Amino acid sequence: MSGQNENYVQFLGAAGTVTGSKYLLSIDGYHILIDCGLFQGLKELRKRNWATFPFPAQRIDCVILTHGHLDHVGYLPRLVKQDLDCPVYCTEPTADLTEIILKDSAKIQEEAAEHANEKGYSKHTPAMPLYDLKDVEKTLPMLSPQPIEEFIQLKGDIRFRFRKNAHIPGASFIELDIKGKRFVFSGDIGRPDDPMLAHREMPGKADYLFVESTYGDRLHPETSTEEVLKKVIDKALGNHGPLFVSSFAVDRAQDFMYVIWKLMEEGKIPRLPVYLDSPMGQDVSRLFLKYPDWLSLDARIFREVFKETRLVTSVKDTYHLASDKSPKIIIAGSGMMNGGRILHYLEKQLGNPGATFVLPGYQAAGTRGRQLSEGGEEIKLHGHYFKVKATIEHVKTMSSHADQGELISWMSGIKNKPKNVFIVHGEPHAADELRVKIQDEYGWHCRVPVMFEKVILDL
Repeated sequence: MSGQNENYVQFLGAAGTVTGSKYLLSIDGYHILIDCGLFQGLKELRKRNWATFPFPAQRIDCVILTHGHLDHVGYLPRLVKQDLDCPVYCTEPTADLTEIILKDSAKIQEEAAEHANEKGYSKHTPAMPLYDLKDVEKTLPMLSPQPIEEFIQLKGDIRFRFRKNAHIPGASFIELDIKGKRFVFSGDIGRPDDPMLAHREMPGKADYLFVESTYGDRLHPETSTEEVLKKVIDKALGNHGPLFVSSFAVDRAQDFMYVIWKLMEEGKIPRLPVYLDSPMGQDVSRLFLKYPDWLSLDARIFREVFKETRLVTSVKDTYHLASDKSPKIIIAGSGMMNGGRILHYLEKQLGNPGATFVLPGYQAAGTRGRQLSEGGEEIKLHGHYFKVKATIEHVKTMSSHADQGELISWMSGIKNKPKNVFIVHGEPHAADELRVKIQDEYGWHCRVPVMFEKVILDL
C-alpha cells in the first residue's frame, strides 16, 4: 500500500489498449478515479473485469467521468460490488447516458449468462453475469451531475471542471487543478467538424496532459461520409439485398440516421425503409432532443430524422426482419458486434451473398467487428461458427475520434510546456506514433504508460 502522503497517478486501464479507461490519482491520501470503464475486446483484457480492483474501492473519495461510453463507465457497478461509495461526478447528459448504458450492459450480461447456462457452452457452472440490474440500481444514486465550464471544489486546493470535446453528447475533457498544477484528461476527443455535435473546446494550459491516441497513427480519409455511404448503399441495392449497419448506440447510430435521411431528402438514393433496432439507440436518440445545447444540428432537423426512422421495439420483430432478404436498411447495436441485436442479423444473413454489413469507425482488437474488417472468413456466435458470404464494408470516415492531425490541433492552445504528457487509450503502435509526433511538433516530453504503472507526481 502506498504511503499516506505519496502523490501519484496509476494507470489501471486504457494503457497500451483502447479500452477500460481508469486513472487513479492519489493526492495526500485523497483518491480520485478518472473514468471507470469496462475492458472489452481481447479475452485477456475482458478477464481483468473479473479480477479484484487493485486499489481498495472503499478508499476512493470520488470518481469523475469524461463521458458515457461503456469503456469509460461500464465498470462502475462492479466497483460498487467491491464497496465503492462516493460521488460520481459527470455532466448532465453523461448521467442520463450512464443510466441507459449500465442498464443495457447488465441486461446483456444477465441474458448472456442465462443463454450460456441453457446451451452449456460456458466453462463456468453456472455462468454468472459480471453484474446485474440490482447492482446498477445501487450505482445510479451515486451519479452527481455538474454544470459545464464551472469549477467544482473537491477538497482544499483541488478543483475541476468539464469542457466540451465533441465526442458524444455530454462528453468532455477534464481540467483538474491540484496545488496550482493543471491536470488535463482528454477523454475521447471528437472531431472539429462533427456534423451534429457542438464545437469542441481546447485546453489553454496543462502541466500534466493525459491524451487519447485511438487514431494517433493515422489521418481520416478526406472523402465525405455521404459519398462513401452512397456508394455502399448503391452497391447493396445492386445486390438486391438488405443493408445492416452495425452501430454504436450513442452518436454513431444517430449519425447514420441523419446521413441516410439527408441522402434520401436530396434524392441521391432511393427511399428505402430505414429501421433502428436498438432499444438503447432509441433512448439515446431522445437524449439528443433533450440536450440541444450539445448539438450543432438544429433539433428540428433531428426530429424529422427520428420521425422518418422506423423503431423496432420487440425481439419478435427483430427475428422477422433478420429472416427477410428484401432491400432495406437496418441500424442495430452493437458497433463492434460484441453483443446487441446485430448478432441476430449476423446469424441469419452473414451467409447471404446478397446481404451487406457496414462497420463504423474504430474496431477494437478481439472484437467480431475487427475480425470481419480484417477479412475473416468465419466468426463465432453463441458457440457456433458462421461462414462469411455477405459483403463487408468498413466506413472509416464516420469516426467520433480525432485523427492524428486533429489531436495535434486540439493541443495547440496549450501555451505552457507540460511537465509530462501521457499517451493513453491507444494500441501500442498508435500511441507511439502520436508520442513521436507530439515530440516533433511541440518538443514536449511524452511517455506511453503500461498497465498498472504508477508515476510519482512532483507537487
